[in-house]
Amino acid sequence: MKNRVFHSFIFTLGLSVPFATFAMEIDVATTVPHEFSEPSLVAPLQSQNLLHSLNAVNELPDTHAPQVHDFRTRKQVRSLFVENTALPMVDIQLTFNAGSARDSEVESGLYGLANMAAQLIDEGTPRYTAQEVASTFENVGARFSATAYRDMFVVRLRTLSDPDKMHTAVEMMLTLLKHATFEPSNIQRVVSNTQIGQKQLRENPSRLMNIRLYRAIYAKHPYAEPITGTNGSIKRIQPQHLQKFRDQFLVAQNMNIAITGKLNLKEAEKLANRISSHIAQGQAATALPLPVAASTFNIQHIPYRSQQAHVSIAQLATTRNDPDYLALEIANRMLGSGGFNSILMKELRVKRGLTYAVSSSFRFTQATGLFSLGYATRQDQLIESIQVAHQALINFVQQPIDAKQLQETKAGLIRAFPNQYSSNASINAQLGHIGFYRLPANYLSDYAERVEKITAEDVQRAIQKHLQPDRLTLVIVSEHLDKATLEKMLQDNLLAPTFLTPTQHKINTMPTEKTTLAPMQEVVEPDLVPFDVPASILNNAHNESDVD
Repeated sequence: MKNRVFHSFIFTLGLSVPFATFAMEIDVATTVPHEFSEPSLVAPLQSQNLLHSLNAVNELPDTHAPQVHDFRTRKQVRSLFVENTALPMVDIQLTFNAGSARDSEVESGLYGLANMAAQLIDEGTPRYTAQEVASTFENVGARFSATAYRDMFVVRLRTLSDPDKMHTAVEMMLTLLKHATFEPSNIQRVVSNTQIGQKQLRENPSRLMNIRLYRAIYAKHPYAEPITGTNGSIKRIQPQHLQKFRDQFLVAQNMNIAITGKLNLKEAEKLANRISSHIAQGQAATALPLPVAASTFNIQHIPYRSQQAHVSIAQLATTRNDPDYLALEIANRMLGSGGFNSILMKELRVKRGLTYAVSSSFRFTQATGLFSLGYATRQDQLIESIQVAHQALINFVQQPIDAKQLQETKAGLIRAFPNQYSSNASINAQLGHIGFYRLPANYLSDYAERVEKITAEDVQRAIQKHLQPDRLTLVIVSEHLDKATLEKMLQDNLLAPTFLTPTQHKINTMPTEKTTLAPMQEVVEPDLVPFDVPASILNNAHNESDVD
């Protein structure tokens, strides 16, 4: 007769949901190794005394931000360091002012240069083959990567803190930064892979919208073209272009250093000095030009046969260094990034069932970044959904800020912020962000206090200054679009703003996020990899397979 054992498993569905306990029946005869005896299976759980009720969460000690050491190397390179002795490892991030916005500074129209440099920088030097580079990192347990964004070129190295192993890994990183060869055969491989990505692009309306959106808003500005460039531009890239990019932008005076891990301050200073002294010094990149804002509505239509229409609404907003940054982050949380509590989600989904999900975001960058909102809806609900989204934005800008929602939003941001420095990699990404945008070293420790000080008046003033519902760019992927009707509706919203009235809907008629698309015409826009987001510290952490 088979023995059967019941084990209890406890899980949570978020802080607002109570614990639930489930029993699972295990067939001991088929699932338990032979050497396990019956007594060991029924022994009391040793960890029961460690379990906590959610009622006691508020009694747990506060999580404090890590102490950030801010110093300059002998070469005057800003370096930020956080000591973390929990694991025998060190994370290093070199953040260069060398994103895809710098591509055309090497040669006009050479879009995709920074991205290709990031993909090929570890593919060999005059002394080492690509295999030897990979083996060097692997043999000492290190991991190297490089990524290009619009603003940044980010080099990351994760290594063990053992001095010999760390020395070997850092030496190889410095060798790549100084001597990467960018062989023609490797360039051709990247070109071929990018061309293959074109086929996937034809079936991805979100990426199509993103490309068209940036081109429509930024026009001739360096931010306008995709990070990966175009089919025509990447075919022009030669080894000498990549070497010139490296020599001009991947230099000490154009970077900041972030170090996190099992080192003391003296050791971190020694490491930072070594890094900044062993690569070319060069010069800091010049400031990017400011883009020109639109003066009226700009409606862009991408024809697609689809059961759904996809909508992106955006405008130029502001830079990362704007004093209104924090007030706008709070405003965005209230408007469109706060889940079911956000205004857009309530108006479009909860009250009317016009979409499955809607969100908004600010993209804060060196030059003026974007505010945008986006969603998908049924074809027959397209105009209505845009009318509701636009009117919700107008009301949000013009009407007083809800004090209760503001307080709840601020509390949520403060509670969630410790997640942004919960691991070595996330701390290091935060340090890279602080260094790149020239933020103060106490940015992490003072965050909660600064959020708490934001008032409703601060938020109202910020959104009225930076959000213009009369100057929006709309990019719509749909089978048909009556532009004249849409523009008249937008103008009517501006002339006669009204309070929104909920409409009747059925939940099962709401559009889902799945769709099958068949293009009506050949898609000529380039593929977009990596995804078009700034090198935000809130997103970088998940790119690392962290276990710390």
